[in-house]
Amino acid sequence: MGFKRILIANRGEIALRILRACREMDIEATIIHGREDRGSLPVQLSDAAIPIYRKEPLSSYLEIDAVINAAKELEVDAVHPGYGFLAENSWFVSRLEQEGITFIGPNSEVISLLGDKIRARAAMKEAGLPVAAGSNEPINNAEEASILAEKIGYPVIIKAAAGGGGIGMQVVNQKSDFESALKLCQSRAQSAFGDNRVFVEKFIEGAQHVEFQVLADGKNAIHFGERFCSIQRRHQKLIEEGPWLNEAERKRIGDLVCKGAEAVGYKGLATFEFLRDKHGEFYFLEVNPRVQVEHTVTEMISGHNLVELGIRIAQGESLPISQDEIEIKGHAIQCRINAERSANFIPSPGRLWDCHFPSGYGIRVDTHAHVGYDMPRCFDSLLAKIIVWGSTREEAIRRMRSALSETRLEGVETLIPLHLRILDEIDFNSRNITIHYIDEHQELLGD
Repeated sequence: MGFKRILIANRGEIALRILRACREMDIEATIIHGREDRGSLPVQLSDAAIPIYRKEPLSSYLEIDAVINAAKELEVDAVHPGYGFLAENSWFVSRLEQEGITFIGPNSEVISLLGDKIRARAAMKEAGLPVAAGSNEPINNAEEASILAEKIGYPVIIKAAAGGGGIGMQVVNQKSDFESALKLCQSRAQSAFGDNRVFVEKFIEGAQHVEFQVLADGKNAIHFGERFCSIQRRHQKLIEEGPWLNEAERKRIGDLVCKGAEAVGYKGLATFEFLRDKHGEFYFLEVNPRVQVEHTVTEMISGHNLVELGIRIAQGESLPISQDEIEIKGHAIQCRINAERSANFIPSPGRLWDCHFPSGYGIRVDTHAHVGYDMPRCFDSLLAKIIVWGSTREEAIRRMRSALSETRLEGVETLIPLHLRILDEIDFNSRNITIHYIDEHQELLGD
């Protein structure tokens, strides 16, 4: 039996995206909100909204007891976390399970497993996925780390076991650097995640970032191809596109990610992320157990509504489509329109005095912005996502250039000037892109 009412435990464009999926499925969409979002579009358009006002704005979306109390008050069947906030919090999922409320995503045990990078590496390695050489247990001292580094070869990278978003990562090129790098990574891991465990693995030089979109029902899994996400700043993606691989590579890695999802009993949407070295070899990075910001790229090239599919799986349905039914057509590109200065990525909050987004064939805009919208200083700077489709990559680039040129956002600075410069850059157009693209093209940042 399908859901009647869902609580959206998020804000901004993803909250609006989930709300629209609920409407299309005849499901009531309810939402929580902080003081800063009380007049936002998702709140205005929801069937019911519960205010959670806290002195610290982030607490409105992170306070587990308050969110669960809102879910109980609204008598919802399920909670959709979107991305960020509580989307990967296993304790939150466990609490919902205790209350008999469905979490739209994997169960608490799977989220706990995948949230521990050491355990996730081991699980995926056992399932047959390629994993970079590294430690199978937490590394506690520099001597232990250097012995391992000598074995697998420099450079290596130290990562937080409970980490994400690149927080605390340290690249080490020689033994004498380990002491300070290890302490720094452990300190930042403790501060950010409350867990100072770290591990060491081979650093993949000249890497590209490739991820696969997966949907699983707890038993079987399918994939919707890959996205290319190498243009990043501070380990946060700026431009995503797809497809990127040839059919043979897509089938090989696609089969592996499905095996990985099935091995852990995964249920819902997941993104399997990889680094691909200059020789074309893939190395498992992590699994994001939720809908991704860039899910739109996959929707454009596959023709499937991923948010709806995730909800249907959470309702208890089996996979509604087979792998053979998934066909990748054309090419899609997404530009994240962050309210930031393109010269230094400093946030640029403010009020939108004028707001016009592009439209037309092959163009999609996901945004919660509108004329008069106040972009808060306290949240992520993502203001909108512009996604285009073309029959070829070249056509998609031309369409994105046109779409960005049409966009008008007065009152805040955005990354549109940077995106336009990237679209004209030679290495971008020739697909000569690694995760160091921004660092290697500082001239694009401009003023």
